[in-house]
Amino acid sequence: MKTLLIAEDEPILRMLIMDTLEDEGYTLEEAADGEEALEKIKEIDFDLVILDYMMPKMTGIEVIEKARQLESRQQSKILMLSAKSQQAEQDKVIQAGADGFMSKPFSPLELIDKVEEMLRG
Repeated sequence: MKTLLIAEDEPILRMLIMDTLEDEGYTLEEAADGEEALEKIKEIDFDLVILDYMMPKMTGIEVIEKARQLESRQQSKILMLSAKSQQAEQDKVIQAGADGFMSKPFSPLELIDKVEEMLRG
């Protein structure tokens, strides 16, 4: 079974994402801020990390940059979620090391499709 980290500072949105993906049978961990996300990335080898762009303590971009420096965690796929959907922001996210980008708001079906696509490689 694939293990995913959901790092989102808004509790309701984090719960909705977790519920959506739990129904698909994934093993899930959660983080409420960037610092907590990075600590979990150091501890667990995730198949996919889903990060919010704007989080307290550390942004999603900062988490990506630090996670990519950890040799053992360079292979985890990273999906960035953001309300900042301009192309320049998307480019910045990909340059930082994310494997995918998804604009907020999104439907549960869109999220499932994107997660499955990323996990297939």
